[in-house]
Amino acid sequence: MDVKEYDYIVVGAGSAGCVLANRLTEDPSISVLLLEAGGRDWHPFIHMPAGLAKLVNIKWLNWGYETEPEPELDSRRLYWPRGKVLGGSSSINAMCYARGHRADYDHWADLGNHGWSYADVLPFFVKAENQERGASDYHGSDGPLNVQDLLHHNPLSDVFLQAAQECGYTANDDFNGPTQRGFGYYQVTQKGGARWSTAAGYLNPARPRPNLTIATKALTHRVLLEGQQAVGVEFFKGRYLQTARARCEVLLSAGAINSPQLLMLSGIGPGQVLSRCGVRVNHELPGVGRNLQDHLDICTLYRSKTDITYDRTNDLAVGLKYMLFHRGVGTSNIAESGGFVVSDLAEDDRPDLQFHFVPAMLDDHGRNRLAGAGFTLHCCALRPDSRGSIEIVSQDPKKYPAIQANYLSAPQDMDLMIEGIRLSRKILGAKAFDEYRADEIFPGADVTSRSDLEAFVRRKAETIYHPVGTCKMGSDDMAVVDSELKVHGIEGLRVIDASVMPTLVSGNTNAPTVMIAERASALIRNIAGYRTSQERTDAAA
Repeated sequence: MDVKEYDYIVVGAGSAGCVLANRLTEDPSISVLLLEAGGRDWHPFIHMPAGLAKLVNIKWLNWGYETEPEPELDSRRLYWPRGKVLGGSSSINAMCYARGHRADYDHWADLGNHGWSYADVLPFFVKAENQERGASDYHGSDGPLNVQDLLHHNPLSDVFLQAAQECGYTANDDFNGPTQRGFGYYQVTQKGGARWSTAAGYLNPARPRPNLTIATKALTHRVLLEGQQAVGVEFFKGRYLQTARARCEVLLSAGAINSPQLLMLSGIGPGQVLSRCGVRVNHELPGVGRNLQDHLDICTLYRSKTDITYDRTNDLAVGLKYMLFHRGVGTSNIAESGGFVVSDLAEDDRPDLQFHFVPAMLDDHGRNRLAGAGFTLHCCALRPDSRGSIEIVSQDPKKYPAIQANYLSAPQDMDLMIEGIRLSRKILGAKAFDEYRADEIFPGADVTSRSDLEAFVRRKAETIYHPVGTCKMGSDDMAVVDSELKVHGIEGLRVIDASVMPTLVSGNTNAPTVMIAERASALIRNIAGYRTSQERTDAAA
């Protein structure tokens, strides 16, 4: 078998992997192989933002995971969509550009992760971004990731923002600026009204480079080890098992589910789990697959007195206008507006609840279409205390791992979900909605007691698609990678994606994942941008 060699092998062409492929091959002397289990991002619903409502049912674009039965959620198996296509989940998400709170990153640094404070990571957010409003202390204007204001929004999104102000909340037109709290429109990763995934922003410009090789529909089986050194990977391309060798490093960017799965399939992880599946233990690393965190979300729905919502939109007319002009409803990300609130339960001055307003009725990720017209308010608890795990169940890489999120295993997380419903009802019950608001669908007007609200949460809460933490960064016994994202105890192997986050950020996770890959690229290439804030200060002095 012809075994090819590359300087770096990147596993996963998602939100992080596309960044790595671009930044590493900027140096023409560096060769990169990029492996992606999914296919090309050709489907038109990927590129038309409002098409995200249809993507949930296109199985070949989506891993379509399900959790194990969740004990605190009526033993339901929750649906976890993840992108299986170039661009990964940045090709199927709602495109909200939100970085989280500065204290999230300072907390990472406080945990012993040198170089990951807010001052350290801000330059990489700026480097990644092409902010159409222009450059500032918080924003860049020449990066690959285009960020723009929505070209279209539903009138009800304005009503929602008016209602939030009637309830005493401040307006905020930049959740990524000096202050996160408040309500406003989300900026989106779009360009000219089209989705701007990392495949569009980072990978496409790098495609012509002769030092980049892209392999799609290539399912990585395991990392090849020689002693405690990663030397390559085995992957399936079609029915055939192939091998590629890495002269420098193997970089896992397969996401919070697949990266820990690959480590375990390679014999790196909790020995008991590996032995149970017949995998030889090459390196005992108990934290692999542990520390799983996710934002649990609850929706409050009302029927609308009018047809102003998106529920009865003419799909043909929307698609035609989009194809001809890149304008109209087709450019909407649907979750157009929202906000961040510091609730009465917050432990510090960081927002602990996030809202996404949808001018349509949304149930079960859009898979359950409700009759009529209405509107939905998502609310998620931003920093849950509950922790879960990912475990392989077989040596076969095609077998999905067991996902046990353990939602609400920490009782205080339920308190925040109940508070989120209370505040959702307060905002949707404001005067601004009087001419639009009909009856309450969920939780339902008769659901008022604590026990009834808890029962509603257990019956209806779902993920809002932000799993992280399963290969956490740190130096404690359960850490998987160090502050340079190198796997503890293994040479030539890094994990670079959302799985390395030691704790969840207070917001959407796509922009932080891009930042992590930008910083990792600078670390790998050992260029000036990798230096920490203290090192930059010392150099300036």
